[in-house]
Amino acid sequence: MENNYQLYNDNLVLFNDMLKNIESAKKCILLETFRFGTGSIGEKFRLALILKARQGLKVKVLIDAWGSDYDNNFFNPLIEAGVDLRAYKKLNLARTYFINNHCRNHRKILIIDNEITYIGSSNLTSYSLSWRELNLKIENPELSKLFRYSFNESFRTYNKYTLTKKSYKRNQYHNSWVLVQDVPNPYRQTIKKYYEKMIDKATKDVFIESPYFLPGHILRKKLCEAAKRGVNVVVIMPYHSDVRLVDIVRRKYLGELYEGGVKIRLYIPGNLHSKGLMVDDEVFSIGSSNFDYRSFRYQYEIALIGEEESILKDLRTHFETTLAFSREFDYESWKKRSGIEKFFEWILLPIRYLL
Repeated sequence: MENNYQLYNDNLVLFNDMLKNIESAKKCILLETFRFGTGSIGEKFRLALILKARQGLKVKVLIDAWGSDYDNNFFNPLIEAGVDLRAYKKLNLARTYFINNHCRNHRKILIIDNEITYIGSSNLTSYSLSWRELNLKIENPELSKLFRYSFNESFRTYNKYTLTKKSYKRNQYHNSWVLVQDVPNPYRQTIKKYYEKMIDKATKDVFIESPYFLPGHILRKKLCEAAKRGVNVVVIMPYHSDVRLVDIVRRKYLGELYEGGVKIRLYIPGNLHSKGLMVDDEVFSIGSSNFDYRSFRYQYEIALIGEEESILKDLRTHFETTLAFSREFDYESWKKRSGIEKFFEWILLPIRYLL
């Protein structure tokens, strides 16, 4: 089987292809997602999975209970049809309520017959149909083995999470590919450290897309250092994301990054929900992790890092298209922002780790 790769930035096209692959599955379907919506898109996926389970296929689904707003009436028919459904971490009314419930499974992968894999930024929701995303379809059985191992491990340990310094999952390797598995651990932050190394090695370009852009001090410093070395550092984020508190807090950092030489672009047409990094047209990362404290510290995330030329070429086109619909950050207006705007930035800053 020839290895093939396809990028998606349109959820309508993505969901149609995912459903077609589910319908043609012969052996097994493994789905891990943060949000499994109960609207029309979620209903289409639910019916497709029920049908395959009734046909005798092995169907396993791992969702985040909070992200999917777990509803027994919606999910029980899956279980009754034979789907092995597990929900990560329902809300716990413990003394450490806020921190414990903040640790979520944010991964988004679909594996069909151990041959086709999807990874990226998209949740299975109707409200996100018009969002700009970044997803990758992989037709590479050897690479799919890495994802299957990751899924099986998450599925097996879905209810055993505790926050400790030792929390860790091994990365998976195949040739030049690296599948980075991050777990809630403020001490390791494996994906963040990979990104820091990639930025440190940049000599020409760094392109970043993230809907929620709240990098810590070290990442901000490395982006500015790269810009001072003459690297073209471009960060693209939505003009308005779907989490307005994040937009308020990020505003505090944008001037600092601009002064450090980082080019900030704001996507105008709608919500930019893609999560990607490309360095020097030589290496990329696609996955579920945002460039923020919450993803790096407190969530199960997954990122595929690779050097496949065909993907890099498509990613360049993807970033160029996003930039064509984006406008420059207005530094002069930022300097003149009102006192009340600065006050809200300051008052929300202490909870930036949890946004």
